[in-house]
Amino acid sequence: MAELLISISIPDWLAHTIAALVQCGLLLAIALCSAAVGIWLERKVSARIQDRLGPTRVGGKFGWLQPPADGLKLICKEDIIPAAADHILFRIAPYVCFCATFCVFLALPFANGWVAVELNAGAFFLLAVAGLEIFGVILGGYASGSKWSLYGAMREAAQVVSYEIPLGLCVVVVVILTGTMNLVEIGNQQAGWFFNWHIFHDPFTFVVFWVYVTCAVASSNRAPFDLPEAESELVAGFLTEYSGFRWVFFFMGEYASMFVVSGLGALLFLGGWNGPIPIASLLGLTPDGGDVFGWIGNLLGMCNFIAKAFAGMTFMIWLRWTLPRLRIDQVITTCLKYCVPIVSAMLAGVMLWSFFLPGGLILHVRSRYVAQPPSAVQSRAESSITAEGGCATRNTMDIR
Repeated sequence: MAELLISISIPDWLAHTIAALVQCGLLLAIALCSAAVGIWLERKVSARIQDRLGPTRVGGKFGWLQPPADGLKLICKEDIIPAAADHILFRIAPYVCFCATFCVFLALPFANGWVAVELNAGAFFLLAVAGLEIFGVILGGYASGSKWSLYGAMREAAQVVSYEIPLGLCVVVVVILTGTMNLVEIGNQQAGWFFNWHIFHDPFTFVVFWVYVTCAVASSNRAPFDLPEAESELVAGFLTEYSGFRWVFFFMGEYASMFVVSGLGALLFLGGWNGPIPIASLLGLTPDGGDVFGWIGNLLGMCNFIAKAFAGMTFMIWLRWTLPRLRIDQVITTCLKYCVPIVSAMLAGVMLWSFFLPGGLILHVRSRYVAQPPSAVQSRAESSITAEGGCATRNTMDIR
């Protein structure tokens, strides 16, 4: 976009500033829309599980305008700051929490090339920045001047720091398979049919995917791992003293974080923007057919990626309204006694599998049993003869 603006005689600094503001606006719209859809899904899915209808009056039959109505109501609420609170930190904490989640969208690709900043270490950047959300929670709990808020913040810190270990190991498994931390390349390597997805690469990655799901739910502070705001023990945890618009920022950060971890899971294991059937490739909607066809193919890929992310959010919501809340000791035990050993064993298994069966089981079976063209057979025979000749030469030199 900056190049387009420069081409019409706009100064370089102004063109890049406008392009950056437009990109920030688009990312902010995506983050807010993901939070709004998450709130609507929370209400409708919980209602269906409890044999209710959910929102049906605001915005038509399905209550589409319920999230804006909730936001307007909370904006109009009185903003109360406790007398014992640290006023500066109390005000800053919600924005720190949301900004950490918002910055993750910078490196999250929605299609091939459709990313704000394509980083060679995109997976590392995403995990590192997503972990900064905990600082907002700790600030909010400490600055509230309430022991319940402080207890909730300390629980959040212990939980997030613990589950970052197996979560990072899950990402390392995919990095070993792909040989890159660039999320765009990881998505492109899963192009084609669904058996190219990393979840079907080998049995170890299938297990790692479910470990990732467990860690993603815990890192998003969702039930059954929502101990930092357990209302039966801590009133509302680190949110106890917050109300109005600042309370909204915490929850927007939570739902945006759900979208991010679901999208990252789709990128790492479920093909990213590639569907189970390569419809875009079959229809010729690729950059090879022209810019317009490539743009349409990327648009379909973005819709596919967003659908997978919202499917992950729906799964998290379903878990919340189905499973009972764990105790704090059970939460930490699940991480240290189950998730870490399992993902460590699967990491070793993936390394051995990649060494003996590079490319996966399906590719190995196909290359071994499917009939090859004569040229491929001849080239393989020539390479084996060359290898044998090299071995014979080395043996002769050893004898000498």
